[in-house]
This record gives sequence, structure tokens and C-alpha cells, in this order.
Amino acid sequence: MNMAAQQPIEIRPMQLSDLDRIILIEREIFLFPWSLGNFADSIKTGYVCRVLQQTDTLMGYGIMMMSPEEAHILTLGIAANWQKKGLGKKMLQFFIQHAKEQSAKSIFLDVRESNQGAAQLYKQMGFQHIATRKGYYPAMCGREDALVMRLML
Repeated sequence: MNMAAQQPIEIRPMQLSDLDRIILIEREIFLFPWSLGNFADSIKTGYVCRVLQQTDTLMGYGIMMMSPEEAHILTLGIAANWQKKGLGKKMLQFFIQHAKEQSAKSIFLDVRESNQGAAQLYKQMGFQHIATRKGYYPAMCGREDALVMRLML
């Protein structure tokens, strides 16, 4: 068995020193990526900012904003070569558990209508489509709708 496969995958707090690697993933997987400043501001604001890492390999990241009774997942990304291996699910499970521990009653997220893989994962995790934000996301040919999804805890 390969040694890398035996190393545990950890979810740890995002650091400012991670941002160069995060931006590389962000630009690789999203047509309209967040900026370095968006990530830095999220860390400085105290949002729940986490990275998925195995030894020295940063595989993904996520950011969740907490309010007294609800949480909102702002972004979640897994590097292209690590997708479809259960890591997005692992990060979602972390955020769901964290929100429960903070006594949140629900978690919200937005997903591009065209991102069927992510929407399917969210549905498998119990999220339900509750609304549509028309023209929410920039797209190559104008704007794209966002599906608003909610998980009741």
C-alpha cells in the first residue's frame, strides 16, 4: 500500500500562510474565484475557516459563518485531483458537527445551478433546495442562478 494513503487527513484551522495554496486551488476549480482578500478577511473576521490536509498536501478548504441560530457555508473547495474521493463530504460533516455544537438550528448554502455534482452531494447530506437566487453568480455569458439549500439540524 502506498504510504500517502496511510497518512491521516486532518481538518485544521486555516492560516494566512495557507492562502497562496488555497488561491491556487480556488483558481483551478472556479471560473470566478474568491480573491486573496476574501479569504484573509474571512480569517480575520473569525469565520470558521478550515483546510483539509494530508501531510504537506493541502487538498481543500471551507469557510462557514456562524450566527446565533444558523450557519452559512460561504465556500467549500476541493482540489481537482482530490475530487470525488469523499473529501467534500468530510468537510461538510465537519461543518455540520461544528454548527450543531454551536447550537445552530440550520445551515444554509448557495450552489450554482450548473454545479450538479455539489448539489447532489448536498442533497445526499440532507440539504433541501428551498429557493433560487436569480442571476446570483457571474457566468461566462451573463449570470447564473444560485440554488439556496438548507439543512435543518
